[in-house]
Amino acid sequence: MPIPDDEATRTELEAAAFRRLLEHLGSRSDVQNIDLMNLAGFCRNCLSNWYREAAEARGLAVSKDESREVVYGMPYEDWRALHQKEASPAQAAAFEANKPAH
Repeated sequence: MPIPDDEATRTELEAAAFRRLLEHLGSRSDVQNIDLMNLAGFCRNCLSNWYREAAEARGLAVSKDESREVVYGMPYEDWRALHQKEASPAQAAAFEANKPAH
């Protein structure tokens, strides 16, 4: 069966994939944002920024904190307190060497 080309179905599939990505990232709180940045060039904060930018492009006011809560599944500061560790010197050096421009 080919992938449907109507926009509504495509949007539903993309939304389902995005929700699955958030679910996966939520289950992998052991993976630090700096690791994601160093390996893939984006992290949970990037996703939240992209979410906020998409909302703003549609005339919806979504704050940075609100978009982060969508991605993290809780307030960002709570997630940081529970899961974020200080970057190792190696992680920080890799980030500086490969820092994305976005």
